[in-house]
Amino acid sequence: MEAIIVIVGFLGAGKTTLLKQLVEQATEKNWQPFVVLNDYENANLDIDQLSQSIEPKWLKPLSGSCICCSGISELREAVNRIPERCNGITLIEANGTTDACSLMGFLGVGIDERFLPPIQISVVDAKNWQSRNEANALEANQIQVSSLIALSHLDKVKPSHLEKVYKSIREINPSATIVACDELNISQLPELTQTENRTTKLEHHKAHWASSSVDLPSLPNYMVIKEICESLPRSILRVKGCTKVANEPHFIYFERCPDGEVYVRPYKGEPTTGAKLLAIGPGSEKNILQSAIDSAMSSVAELI
Repeated sequence: MEAIIVIVGFLGAGKTTLLKQLVEQATEKNWQPFVVLNDYENANLDIDQLSQSIEPKWLKPLSGSCICCSGISELREAVNRIPERCNGITLIEANGTTDACSLMGFLGVGIDERFLPPIQISVVDAKNWQSRNEANALEANQIQVSSLIALSHLDKVKPSHLEKVYKSIREINPSATIVACDELNISQLPELTQTENRTTKLEHHKAHWASSSVDLPSLPNYMVIKEICESLPRSILRVKGCTKVANEPHFIYFERCPDGEVYVRPYKGEPTTGAKLLAIGPGSEKNILQSAIDSAMSSVAELI
């Protein structure tokens, strides 16, 4: 029977980074992973990066809906259509606002009998754990029924802070295995079993925010990225972009995480949907995104 591993976690926690790590480990062991990636806006942007490790036919992006509610039927259908493979494993990355408890309740019904009951992994940003203000309830919800909790951004926290994170997690989920993301090995996953933790129901509106995307032109320099990210309202919890900069031949990817930090890294290949700016959270409207781009381009032009 084939294992289904569901990866959940708050916006910017590091789910896609962990997913890439697990895909690479699976292929090294001659396992055959199938990946389903869900996002409100343009799931292709992240899933394209996995096409360097596995064939595109083993990748399924799900955009435009949330798999914990309106998108659950599409998710079930996608899973049940996955071809049988030798040493197969299915990896599902949920979007960062998923009601994780609802997702596991719904996903456990209607899945083909050749699959094992789904197991959930939560990625927790140790630096920003439970510092999300009104979104703290959602972040806590996302670890309640997880069998394993993987901690990210450990290099940014002191031991005293990490101890508090462990204690807080244990109060919510006393039975989960807790490991560092870097130390998680895919060989551990088949040994996991479903949790029997009791859950606290989340008011569903807390798990959903606006999202939007617009085309992003090539940028004259990296200063524009900083200008775009700083000009967008902080109510927008996640900002992602993919484009080219100056005369560089390759695409780059950037993101502004909920804590305001901006990261830039190379983007392998070329996005199938073209260069985009994406946002999730209150204020994620096309006109606001376009205004931020226009303002940043004008500001930098004046300095040149």
